[in-house]
Amino acid sequence: MPKIVDHDTRREEIAQALWRVVRRDGIRAASVRTVAAEAGWSAGAVRYYFPDQDGLLNFAMDLVSRRVQDRVGAIEQTGSPTELVLRYLEEVIPLDSERRAEFDIWLSFVAQAQAESGAEGLRKNLEPIQEGLRGMCRSLLQSLDDVGGLKPGLDLDLETERLHAMIDGLSLHTAMQPSRTTPARIREILTDHLNTLQS
Repeated sequence: MPKIVDHDTRREEIAQALWRVVRRDGIRAASVRTVAAEAGWSAGAVRYYFPDQDGLLNFAMDLVSRRVQDRVGAIEQTGSPTELVLRYLEEVIPLDSERRAEFDIWLSFVAQAQAESGAEGLRKNLEPIQEGLRGMCRSLLQSLDDVGGLKPGLDLDLETERLHAMIDGLSLHTAMQPSRTTPARIREILTDHLNTLQS
């Protein structure tokens, strides 16, 4: 009986091998050949799933986004509105090894998209991810506002941009100075920020 191959699982295995190469050696080292060696596969087997490097890079970046979305989608809708908002925000900040790996890859892709003239595919994928994060910030603030949890008269567009910028900044600080920007400190900063918005 022929062996059944889960192609989605294979693609994710290859993408995770690419992540390891990028984190260890940088994105320029992530060729089909080096990723194949990291995965323990032949280059031909990798090319079966990803005929070119752009397709591999785009899939690997999309995998980061999908993993974050899966975690956010699994958040239990319990606790106070503020506690719930904090749980959502914490899921998109690199507070553990899994999220740090994802953020490292994300930063590598951002740098590549800005530096390379032929990186239109990466840039095209970056924008919806950023828009998704901005949309989440807006939705969380709106949810607080809907239950009377925000000060009257706040400019939600402005506060969305502030929260989005804070998430990006805290994520970068956490990646660069994990001993200083600890999960406890992140929670303290986010809680304090939300408290300044609440009535």
